[in-house]
Amino acid sequence: MSTKKELTAADILGNPNYQAISFGGYREKTREIQPTIAKLKEDIKLLHAMGIRILRTYNVQPKLPHASNVLEAIHQLKQEDPTFEMYVMLGAWIDCLNAWTDQEPNHDIESPQNEGEIARAAALANKYPDIVKVIAVGNEAMIRWATSYYVQPSVILKWVKHLQNLKKEGKLLKDLWITSSDDFASWGGEEESYRVKDLEEIIKTVDYVSMHTYAYHNSHYNPEFWKIPETEQNLTNLEKVNSAMKRALDFAKMQYKNVSDYVKSIDSTKTIHIGETGWASISDGHYGINGSRATDEYKQGLYYKHLRKWTTKEKISCFYFEAFDEQWKDAGNKNGSENHFGLINLKGEAKFPLWDLVDKGTFNGLNRDGKTITKTFNGDKKALLKTVFPPNTEYPR
Repeated sequence: MSTKKELTAADILGNPNYQAISFGGYREKTREIQPTIAKLKEDIKLLHAMGIRILRTYNVQPKLPHASNVLEAIHQLKQEDPTFEMYVMLGAWIDCLNAWTDQEPNHDIESPQNEGEIARAAALANKYPDIVKVIAVGNEAMIRWATSYYVQPSVILKWVKHLQNLKKEGKLLKDLWITSSDDFASWGGEEESYRVKDLEEIIKTVDYVSMHTYAYHNSHYNPEFWKIPETEQNLTNLEKVNSAMKRALDFAKMQYKNVSDYVKSIDSTKTIHIGETGWASISDGHYGINGSRATDEYKQGLYYKHLRKWTTKEKISCFYFEAFDEQWKDAGNKNGSENHFGLINLKGEAKFPLWDLVDKGTFNGLNRDGKTITKTFNGDKKALLKTVFPPNTEYPR
């Protein structure tokens, strides 16, 4: 009889053997078409083959059963093979009054839907205690640029405390970790205006801090690091790109350090993990050929490798964004960057970051929607490199 120890969030977060990823299995231009459990099982097997062991989901809304179907898919895979391991950081979506409606969002009052969302997340954590190891209260719910839905920190604090109290009362497992997943600035990593009493209380109350960092977006909004320095003007274009991607890594490290310094000044016991970071492979907007030119699969590949190497070495969990392209995110614009953060595209092709895994046979015997996993550009690196341009910061904003 096996007496295998039940792993907890404390065992898997920051553990290099338990790589993490953000996961949405949506294939279509609308979330009304939900991926079936069979399709989700295909996806999860592909991610498992890649060495991923923790998935991040975003909401548990009744009309969007994606997260509960992901849990059921993992449950079935474990029944089919008792050695199969996959865990979940379960997101509970939090927003303000009138979010996503034709009325003006009221950022000082929370949406009445939040209570049910938290209750559903708790119920799923209890239904699948061997799979759900973390509940994240809100996704970028405190950052003020999330103008359609952000809330005040007091709302996040209220629900984090509520879940921590359920643990104390024995209504949730005591080893379940509670966090909130938000932009680095929301965690006090930049401007003073976010460093309020309620944020201090959140830091003290969560089990760990989940921060987001996006050098990709900052190539447009905060491009100092993206500008080619004078000393590199004589390099080849590819050398300029390689150097820029090292600066992108340094940018992520800097944001991590800024959050870490602030969080540890409030509570020195708290660990900080990366709840989201990523790089898009296609963009017709700010990051495309007429903008910062941050976007292509080569740069995505370098960013992915740099981030995995750094976070693995430092024992930081990195929920890389994201596993698969999802075209609902910018349904009206097929070349919008939001649709192209995946490591595998909707044709079942592994993008450049994963070409080496295709070569190793990692995906042998697996498929997605009836397609075996092949390489983008038919694996022709010269063809890929024709799409790569050095950083640009001189364009009308």
